[in-house]
Amino acid sequence: MISPVAASLATLRAHGVDGPLDAAIVLGTGLSDLAESLSEAVTISYADLPGFPRPGVSGHAGRLVVGRSHGRRIAFLQGRAHYYESGDPRVMAGALECLSALGCGALVLTAASGSLRADLPPGGLMLITDHINWSGLNPLIGVSTDDRFVSMVDAYDPALRASFQAAAARAGIALPEGVYMWFSGPSFETPAEIRMAGLMGADAVGMSVAPEVILARRLGLRLGAVTLITNYGAGYQGGAPTHDQTKSIAAVGAQSLARLLDSFIAGLETP
Repeated sequence: MISPVAASLATLRAHGVDGPLDAAIVLGTGLSDLAESLSEAVTISYADLPGFPRPGVSGHAGRLVVGRSHGRRIAFLQGRAHYYESGDPRVMAGALECLSALGCGALVLTAASGSLRADLPPGGLMLITDHINWSGLNPLIGVSTDDRFVSMVDAYDPALRASFQAAAARAGIALPEGVYMWFSGPSFETPAEIRMAGLMGADAVGMSVAPEVILARRLGLRLGAVTLITNYGAGYQGGAPTHDQTKSIAAVGAQSLARLLDSFIAGLETP
């Protein structure tokens, strides 16, 4: 029986899409429009790609868009599925395995998050340097082979982080760095949890990223991640986050993120 990854690769080839990719970029809440920057674009619904998720959150279109930008071959994943939608931390595994099989030079994750720092206001960007998996969930639980014992040292690739800082400098965009803490969602964090997160060293909180990083590390993918700050955490600086606020601020902040990604893609080394 053909595997979901093999079936997805066959579907992609039927649409004229084959590897390798210079980069694949996962677009978080409210950021799907960034894929419109690609030329020669081919768009395929996740529903037509076995193993890809079925996003059920507004602001996540659920499409794979492959095209060119600055002469590089780029794939944009318009949206993700989250752990809280199904209770499965492996929900993005099939999509990431497909990208790995295509030959993905770099994986970039984007997401919306809540800030725990006064100098990280809504609308700004933060380059993720590490994460705290507060939920305790792990997408590799149940894997029986020894490659489940994944090192998380430098999970956020130092060379890609340097590339993002160089891209930010070229684009004139501030890109502070920080630690992301993953909460399972879907409810927002409590003010007490936000205070705890700050004490534990987190700079931002959100409901994605961490399980995808773990899966990507197992696949050997080089990975970087940028989060768009859409609110302050509950109780911090008067923060009282809502999903509508997340989407509305994401739409505004997406302009800076689009410039950053464009500069990053332009600076990618080609084989």
